[in-house]
Amino acid sequence: MSSTRAERLVNLVLCLLSTRQFLTAERIRQIVPGYADARTDDAFFRMFERDKNELRELGVPLETGRQSSFDTKDGYRIARQDYELGDIDLEPDEAAAVALAARLWDSPELAGPAQGALVKLRAAGVEVDEDRGRVQPRVGATEPAFAPLLAAVRARRAVSFTHRRSAADGGGEQRRTVEPWGVVSWRGRWYLAGYDRDRGAPRSFRVSRIREPITPVGREGDVTVPDDVDVMAMVRRSVDPPPVRGTARVWVADGRAHGLRRIGRVIGPCVHDGRPGDELEIELRSVETVARWLAGHGPDVAVLGPDALAAAVQANWEASAAAHAVPVAPAPSRAGS
Repeated sequence: MSSTRAERLVNLVLCLLSTRQFLTAERIRQIVPGYADARTDDAFFRMFERDKNELRELGVPLETGRQSSFDTKDGYRIARQDYELGDIDLEPDEAAAVALAARLWDSPELAGPAQGALVKLRAAGVEVDEDRGRVQPRVGATEPAFAPLLAAVRARRAVSFTHRRSAADGGGEQRRTVEPWGVVSWRGRWYLAGYDRDRGAPRSFRVSRIREPITPVGREGDVTVPDDVDVMAMVRRSVDPPPVRGTARVWVADGRAHGLRRIGRVIGPCVHDGRPGDELEIELRSVETVARWLAGHGPDVAVLGPDALAAAVQANWEASAAAHAVPVAPAPSRAGS
C-alpha cells in the first residue's frame, strides 16, 4: 500500500470515528484529505469504494445508514462500540510496547495528516470528539534524521549518510550506505537497523549520531527486508551485547594499573617480555568493556587469555593510533605464568 493511500485511509477512519452522524460520500469527499486528488466523480467513487472495501477487510466496522427519513442518500460512520476495545490488562513489557507505538504515532511526521483531518472536520461543522482524535507530537523533533530515515524504510530505498562513531569505537565520522530495515527505540534512544553495504553486514546506528543530509540511493522498492530478521533483537544485541561468562588472565607490570589490581585477583608473580609483574584474574562479563579498561594502560598490561580479549585490546589500540596517526605497537604476545 502506498503512503498516500495509507494516509487517506487513516484520515477516513478518524473522520468516521470522530462523528456520530452518517456522512454521505459527497461530504466525505469534501472534508477528508486525499479525495480532492480525484479529478472526476467516477474517479472519486472508484477510490472511495476501494477504500471502503479495504477498511472492511481490515476489520473496521463500517456502518451504512441515513441520518433521517428525509435523507435521500446513504451515509457512513464507524460504530464506536464495535471498534473500541474493552478494558485490557497488560504486562509491563506489553505496556512498554504499546507506549512505544503511541510515541511513534505522536511524531510530527505522522500526526500531521491526522490532525489536519480533524481540523477540516470542525471547519465543515461536523461534530468532533477532540479527545479521541487529538494527536500531540512528542518524538522526532529532536532527531533531524528521524523523518528521512523513516521515509526510507517505508519506501524500501537505500540511503547514504554521515555517521559519527562513538568514542568507544574510535570516534570520527564515516560515510555509510545502508539498506534500511527499520527504525526502532531502545532504552530511550532511536536506532536505524539495516544492511551496511560498506561493511557487507547488518548493522545498527543511533539516529542522533546520523548527520543530515540523508541522500536516497537507488530506486524505491529496491530494498528487501529478510523474512527472518528481528530488527529489535538486532538493536538489542548491538547496544547491550550478551554477557560473556568466564575470567580473563592479565599480566600487570609491577607498580602499575592499581585500579585493575583492585577489581581483579592476584594469582602470583609473572614475568612478561623481561618485565616483572603479576598475573591477575579478572571477571569477564563484557569483552568490549574489559578491553577498554586494559587498552588504556598501554604496555603496562598484557592479555594472557582469552584470545578474543587480546584481539579486542589490539583493535582499541589500532583505533586510537588511527585517530592520532601514530605507529601501533605489535600485538601482545601470550605469556606463560
